[in-house]
Amino acid sequence: MPLAQALALIGSVVTIVLAMYGLDAWRREHAGRRSIELAEETLAMFYEAADALEHVRNPGSFGSEYRDLVRDPNESNAEFDARRKASIVFTRFSEHSDLFNRIHAMRYRFMAQIGKAQAAPFDELRRIVNDVQAAARMLTRLWPRNTFKDEAAFLAHQELVNKYEAVFGWTLPEEDPIRPRMDAILKDIEGTCRGVITGKGSLYRLIKLPIRSS
Repeated sequence: MPLAQALALIGSVVTIVLAMYGLDAWRREHAGRRSIELAEETLAMFYEAADALEHVRNPGSFGSEYRDLVRDPNESNAEFDARRKASIVFTRFSEHSDLFNRIHAMRYRFMAQIGKAQAAPFDELRRIVNDVQAAARMLTRLWPRNTFKDEAAFLAHQELVNKYEAVFGWTLPEEDPIRPRMDAILKDIEGTCRGVITGKGSLYRLIKLPIRSS
């Protein structure tokens, strides 16, 4: 093969290789930008969810939050009052339903783009929401009860009330079982998302670092 043809062939191969590398580099850079945007959006939404939970569990309330609640003809005053107090949780959750639904839907994108193992905070957040709602339902049944067969039954009942009121939000800050769980969620998701945003641990980022001259 003549030298000119050989050089032309080599030049064509080099051009193809460089084009493929450029395309792959663009693809990885585009995927990286998408992951960064997802990480930023996820982190912001988790911060918002933490504030929303603070609002949901705030012991203060307004009459407007349960004014539409209708009393059942068979309900006692104590039963209706308990249902009315517990309903505040569901009223407030409904105000933030769009946020929690978006976080739940985002979980699948997060798993696909960033990693399944890193999506654990999504599951824990959902468990917290379920626990708070379950506590409200339990208190609806526990609060009205006022007759007990003996002191042991009363103490066991009061222990349950205290347990679910703490989840509900009616407790001292140092006895709050939900806040430490939420803090742990934020710490976990912050570590993952900030790592993605800053490119920590990215092999492609290391490849792109300029070579220092001696």
